Amino acid sequence: MNIFSKIFKGDQRFDYMLSLDIGTEVVKALIFKADSKKEEGTVVGVGKARQELGNMRSGAVSDIAGVIKTSQKAIETAKEKSGIKKAKSAIVGIAGELVKGTTTTVHYERVNPEVKIDLPELKNIIQKVQLKAYERIQRQLSWETGQNEIEIKLINAAITDVKIDGYQISNPLGFQGKDVSISVFNAYAPMIHLGALQTIANKLKINLISIVAEPYAVARSVGYEGEFDFSAIFIDIGGGTTDIAVVRNGGLEGTRMFALGGRAFTKRLSQELNISFEEAESLKIKYSEGKLSADANAKMEEILDDDCRVWLGGVEISLSEFNQNNSLPSKILLCGGGSAMPGIRKALDSSEWIERLPFTVKALDINFLQPGDVARMKDKTGELVNPQDVTPLALANLVLDMASEERVMAGILKRAMQDI
Repeated sequence: MNIFSKIFKGDQRFDYMLSLDIGTEVVKALIFKADSKKEEGTVVGVGKARQELGNMRSGAVSDIAGVIKTSQKAIETAKEKSGIKKAKSAIVGIAGELVKGTTTTVHYERVNPEVKIDLPELKNIIQKVQLKAYERIQRQLSWETGQNEIEIKLINAAITDVKIDGYQISNPLGFQGKDVSISVFNAYAPMIHLGALQTIANKLKINLISIVAEPYAVARSVGYEGEFDFSAIFIDIGGGTTDIAVVRNGGLEGTRMFALGGRAFTKRLSQELNISFEEAESLKIKYSEGKLSADANAKMEEILDDDCRVWLGGVEISLSEFNQNNSLPSKILLCGGGSAMPGIRKALDSSEWIERLPFTVKALDINFLQPGDVARMKDKTGELVNPQDVTPLALANLVLDMASEERVMAGILKRAMQDI
């Protein structure tokens, strides 16, 4: 699979396409059309189908046949609602603890600083960055899994920062200078996970345009490119995992994932109240939507308090892995179905964990991402209304980057990757 496949040619516009978010609890399918001339997309169909309990584990596929069945149901629902039957190309999200995203920076001292930077020199610098990034993530995964030869593949890459002699620029071609610094964000995933998604796509008879790390898609969705002062922490709480992305000074610094999401809270309710998982899930949703009595809310908060603290510990550990020489962004943007639980917001507002990390403020600016915050995407259906709908919409948003004309830097990055 070539994640940079040419799916747009000349002045043609895309056919209708699929965005597929295969979550631990729910599969979400969107049918949308990307208009390259207007650089915007329009969602015309939405389908959702609940997973069976054994289909997914910690954000990764554990039962291929089960996921195929659920995905087919979600896709068919989206097709029926939209009236579009020929949406064959799809962008698919991937999550899980072993999906790694990090930004690697290479500082390059030029021998002839008076000579203008040309394409061959820039390509050479970027290749150095990519080789360094691959080796770094390979070592990290080997240490975490205990397997020295775990096979991984690059799924997403983006140049996040370029500086020449300390000055931040967008494109170094034609510039002169001695010290060149280039930062590239790379997301890698194990081949076993990618293979499962490829099999699912084949069985569903869809053309797989790209497999995308979901926190990467969410972090790119709000359209901050070019805003060098934008900084935020994105937290996407799904059924099986929590995905975190840190953006500092307009550049995506990295992503982290840990295997704790909404399903853990449902299991706790099921155990404590001695009810079925399905009943516990329904109760949790009512709690999140504020549909319980004051007494019931207090009881729910008491039962889930310890789990929220454990979840917050996962967030703290994940954020502590980022560069501690720089302060962490004080803005937190939440999305995903699990983000609606009142205990999550309360945990993030607690002062103890803030003091243990390099935040420069005593109180964080915490908000929820809504579908309307996703740049360049319009929802014609009116069905995308809350934070759990952000991820599939963010995946669709990435297709617009593929549809638009290649930027010089992006084109160089792609060619450098293909040579590694």
